[in-house]
Formats: sequence, C-alpha cells, structure tokens
Amino acid sequence: MDVEQEFETELKKIIEKDPRYTIDAYIFVFDALQYTIRTLKAKGHITGQQLLEGIRQFALEKFGPMARFVLNEWGVKNCRDFGNIVFNMVNNHLLGKTEEDSIEDFD
Repeated sequence: MDVEQEFETELKKIIEKDPRYTIDAYIFVFDALQYTIRTLKAKGHITGQQLLEGIRQFALEKFGPMARFVLNEWGVKNCRDFGNIVFNMVNNHLLGKTEEDSIEDFD
C-alpha cells in the first residue's frame, strides 16, 4: 500500500468515528495546509489563524464562487468545522500540534 492509500485508510477510520465531514473535506484541509505552508514559505508550524486564511485563499483558487457550496456539501459550515477536521487528524497522528494550539484557534 502506498502513502496516499495509507492516508486515505486512516481518514476512513476517522470518518467511521466522526461522520460529520466527508473524506473530500479532510483531503482538502490537508492540501490547504500544504498550500499555506508553501505560500507563507513556512519552515515549520503555522497557526490556526494562518491555516484558516490559507484555506480561504485555497478554496477561492480551487472553487471560485462555488467554494462555500462545495464546502457545505462536505459538511463544513464554519471555521470551527475546519478546527474539528484538523484536530481529528491530530488525534489520529496524521498532523502534529504544539502546546499552544487549541480548537479555539478556529473560532
């Protein structure tokens, strides 16, 4: 099994426990994280606020005026939903966090 298949297998396990968001939402957030790191030329950790701004830019680039509709279809209705997705991935060891990071960063 390659890395992408392993990643998707782990995402499916998360969705079994928390079915609020589709696998597409998780993949989008992961891709938006990579986009944000590249855009900011970050060498390491980025904040929740930085990620939210990167998600906004990435969604507009990828989906244009349909961004809100697409995200809603995936179960994402507000910024806290992105935090839930991020922390689900953190709790399943797909992403890391620092002591300063909290779900409230996404409010």
